[in-house]
Amino acid sequence: MAKIEAVRALEILDSRGNPTVRVNVTLDNGVVATASVPSGASTGEHEAVELRDGEARYGGKGVLKAVKNVNEQIAPEIKGLDPTHQAEIDSRMLQLDGTPNKAKLGANAILGVSMAVARAAAQTSALPLYAYLGGAGARRLPVPMMNIINGGKHAQNSVDFQEFMVLPIGAQSFSEALRFGTETFHALARILNAKGYSTSVGDEGGFAPDLESNEQACEVIVDAIRAAGYEPGKDIAIALDPAASSFWDGSAYDLSKSGQGRKDTGEMIALYESWITSYPIVSIEDGLDENDWAGFGRQTASQGNRIQIVGDDIFVTNPAFIARGIAEHAANAVLIKLNQIGTVTETVEAIALCREAGWGYVISHRSGETEDAFIADFAVAMGGGQIKTGSACRSERIAKYNRLLEIEAELGACSTFKSPFA
Repeated sequence: MAKIEAVRALEILDSRGNPTVRVNVTLDNGVVATASVPSGASTGEHEAVELRDGEARYGGKGVLKAVKNVNEQIAPEIKGLDPTHQAEIDSRMLQLDGTPNKAKLGANAILGVSMAVARAAAQTSALPLYAYLGGAGARRLPVPMMNIINGGKHAQNSVDFQEFMVLPIGAQSFSEALRFGTETFHALARILNAKGYSTSVGDEGGFAPDLESNEQACEVIVDAIRAAGYEPGKDIAIALDPAASSFWDGSAYDLSKSGQGRKDTGEMIALYESWITSYPIVSIEDGLDENDWAGFGRQTASQGNRIQIVGDDIFVTNPAFIARGIAEHAANAVLIKLNQIGTVTETVEAIALCREAGWGYVISHRSGETEDAFIADFAVAMGGGQIKTGSACRSERIAKYNRLLEIEAELGACSTFKSPFA
């Protein structure tokens, strides 16, 4: 088998123009594989540490320390190893770091290597990445959760909630689902223009208009679904990511961007209840603060039999937090982000817990992305049937959609597509 011959990291820029880490892994058979690490803006406090330089260059956001850690510490540790031994390589990096949150080497350094090793192993095995990671059964294409209105920390507008997404639940294939969502995105642009709202976009490609209320976002999305020729709730549904930790002020949920006042946990759950009744909502992610475990449990008990309750900041793709959530019935689905935990192996472990519990899981991008389409292959490999990778706009988002189109074409008649909400 091929062995790792060299590992080199480079500082590059993400979709927000901030530095991030790219890693090249070279094998002794000539294979060269590359991976680039994304970065989040709305981050959970328990996420693995993204190591930044903290110096004047790039406003303190440089990643030369992480790059140096790859080149000088990680590279010698894994040189000569078989790249198909993913768990061993990831374990060695964790031992080398020696901290519970990857603060020494940086999760961005460790993940860049972990992803590049996986890609190198796939290439030397003459397999597409999804087949290498997922095996012969990896053939399910995910339903896209397409972000079409941005708010919260992802946009400078009057909307408190971070993401309003459309899910093409009535589509029969990924390519059809992508078309449903894209047509709705363009219909929404026409509606916003007609109403005099801005159609500038936020970090993830969704529109960022100054609407009159959070509810109006749902209303114009329903209008857009109909204008695109689809039936709300049958062909296309709505998913929300309020990212409530971003507007929790320590004592209440402060909906000041929209001027809707302050609410406690019970009032937020009641707000979601009214929205579920009024709009075709099938999934709510991070509807409450990341430390409001009791509140998550209340929401799940009240609404979890009708919609998907997704935990992101509360779980941070960490198997320990996910295990607690399962024990406490705090949700019924988990958002999966590779850079929240820091290695491919640990991410797969987190997904295994979801499967064992019968929970859903959604493979997700970050707001600061690159053109790397690793998560597209990863979503097919893991077979959960859901992916969040932004709007039908901005090339770093489209790269993932286009990769999924390639995978669907490659699988041909063997591909499957089944909405978890159909």
